[in-house]
Amino acid sequence: MKLHEFQAKEILAEYGVPVPRGRVARTPDEAAEIATELGGKVVVKAQAHTGGRGKGGGVKLANSAEEARHAAGEILGMQLVTHQTGEAGLPVHSVLVEEQIDIARELYLSIAIDNSAGKPILIASAAGGMDIEEVAGKTPEAIHRQLIYPHCGFQPFQGRALAFAIGLDADLLRPAAELMGNVARAFEENDGAIVEINPLVVTGDGRLIAADAKFSTDDSADFRHPRLTELRDTTQEDAREVEAHEAGIENYVKLDGDIGCLVNGAGLAMATLDAIKFEGGNSANFLDIGTANNPEAVVTALKIICEDPDVKTVLVNVFGGLARTDIIAEGVVQAMTSGMLTQPTVVRLAGTNVEEGLKILDDSGLNVIRADGFAEAAQKSVAAAAAASKG
Repeated sequence: MKLHEFQAKEILAEYGVPVPRGRVARTPDEAAEIATELGGKVVVKAQAHTGGRGKGGGVKLANSAEEARHAAGEILGMQLVTHQTGEAGLPVHSVLVEEQIDIARELYLSIAIDNSAGKPILIASAAGGMDIEEVAGKTPEAIHRQLIYPHCGFQPFQGRALAFAIGLDADLLRPAAELMGNVARAFEENDGAIVEINPLVVTGDGRLIAADAKFSTDDSADFRHPRLTELRDTTQEDAREVEAHEAGIENYVKLDGDIGCLVNGAGLAMATLDAIKFEGGNSANFLDIGTANNPEAVVTALKIICEDPDVKTVLVNVFGGLARTDIIAEGVVQAMTSGMLTQPTVVRLAGTNVEEGLKILDDSGLNVIRADGFAEAAQKSVAAAAAASKG
């Protein structure tokens, strides 16, 4: 789950990470009021789940309360388009109004999960204020890393090593190590997926401040953090993903293709996407329905898939273990007979109760495109999508 910048900073501040003074505003008048409290010179920042906000017109400097009011008026209500959002952009319903900072240096700091090592990794770079992907591509030697071992946690010497590597002087080695330790605690105790501070600023008077912050948490741990789940902003998410989540389908991700996929099991779902790509097609979604042993769950999943205007055809690819293929077949028939599922539909069933499942499809009299094998299912779905696009 992604948090807004102001929410991320509130959490980091609770753990002792220095952040600029400021508050969130939802109207131009509130922005002007906050600017007055902060002395007039502020930065007004769109709150949206994307990077590159400045380039998209979502970050503006203001040197008075009236300028802050005007800046907030331009930003609030905009559809912020950046290189990360695509053409649709994201809506902006709030702005963060913060004091302007005397910036002497910009650094980079983050913690993420290193999947190859199976551990959190602390990353720092002297190239703050830039996209870390660009830094990694052009000057990988500028990125420094320290793995955090769960049995002993973050150690101060790791912070000092990173601080030294990114060129901080002796006076800042201890504060930097302390700040990194606080970020690591915030990450661990809130089941973080990634925390990114870019830039981490060295001010003119020698202080370290998190001038920007991103914080995403592990959805699988939401049950442990009810306070954090209340911070979720569904206006920043794809509407179909939100609908799927509310329907209890946790594993739906919108993609940019035209073949809707209903699959059981994450591994089979990934393999299905690969098979479709191999045949020259593109999937419209990732959907792992899991062990859905009631037709209503299948119908709900198909409803979400079919309401996507990009979907030209649907592929149901199920290998039943705990999942019963006859239940899947019943759901497909219900969705088609109700008029919900109108796209050409390819169905490949294997495993538990497959004979019963195939009989349900055959007895329905519906125009279901049957496939006996995995590769055949991918081929037929790609062909059906191509035909639908031409028609």
